[in-house]
Order: sequence, then structure tokens, then C-alpha cells
Amino acid sequence: MPKKATKPAKQPVALDNHEETNNSNAENEFVPVQRAGFGRRMLAILYDSLVVTAVIMFAFAALLAFIALVVKTGLISLPEGGDHASLLQGNPLTTLYLIAVVLWFYVGFWARGGQTLGMRTWRLRVRNTDNSRITRKQALIRAVTALFGLGNLWVLFGKDKLALQDRLAKCEVVVLSAEANQFKNWK
Repeated sequence: MPKKATKPAKQPVALDNHEETNNSNAENEFVPVQRAGFGRRMLAILYDSLVVTAVIMFAFAALLAFIALVVKTGLISLPEGGDHASLLQGNPLTTLYLIAVVLWFYVGFWARGGQTLGMRTWRLRVRNTDNSRITRKQALIRAVTALFGLGNLWVLFGKDKLALQDRLAKCEVVVLSAEANQFKNWK
């Protein structure tokens, strides 16, 4: 009976490692990277704020369409002189929904690939100090304790360049080389 060909096991490649290009036993060599400073973090936050605004607008439009459908089916009725948006305006459930959408955005990007779109643009990555991905729990801790970006002020006062959310989630934000930033780290 002929033997089946087996594929060699893939070697994990870290985002900030460089592969040797010789044909003999290529190994990954750890290259230290620097932690992200305040300015780069702020630029990534500014970029992400544009993306998050679009995500919130889409989420609100989807909620508004859902309310219109529910009103159309007769399950709820509009108040006298009110419109569909009046049912959502000032409603604490609407606020909770939009907060959940924003948390989903950040937690999803950080836990999956370590980068939001703004972080990818500015070559930043959130990771554990052993270069592994952060967990969803760590990502949630980061998102909640970032205090709308104010947690990054800690970077200005510490020599280790860790923000409040980095300290509490036990992770770090590093600056990647241009080559490392091109690595496709999405599963």
C-alpha cells in the first residue's frame, strides 16, 4: 500500500520576528521591538474614531430599521406626532446597544489580530509580553479601562510606556516594523 504524503507542520511566525532566508534549517530569531509612545497611540485613536463613528452609524441605522419593522407589524405603536427615532432617543437600551457595538469592535480586533484599523495604519499591535495574542478577557479589560483614550496618559509618566489599560490587562502595545505589519495575522 503506498504511503500518503504528509505536509510538514507549519512553524508559527510571530509578528515581530524575522526569518532567515538561507536554505538550511531556517529559524525565527526574536527581534526586540519598542513599546508605542503617546503620539502614535493618539494618532491610531484618531483614525479609529472615524471607523468607530461609521460603525455606530451603521449599527444605529440597523436598529432604526428594526424599529420600523416592529412598528409596521403593529407590535408597538408610535406616540402621537412621533417618529421611529423618537422611540430610540434617550432610551437607555439604545445606549447599551451602542456601547456593546463599540466593545464588540475593539474586543474583536484586539483578540483576533492585535490591531484595529488605526493601529494597523500606525504599525501598532497589542500583545502579551511573550508575543502571544491577548485573550477576549484581556481585550475587554483594555476596552473598559481605557477611559475613552485617557488611560494612555500613563504612557507619558512611566519609563515602561505602558498605558493604564495595558497595566490592568497585563499586555503591551508595540511598534512593528513595516515588514512585520504586512504579516496576515487573521485566522
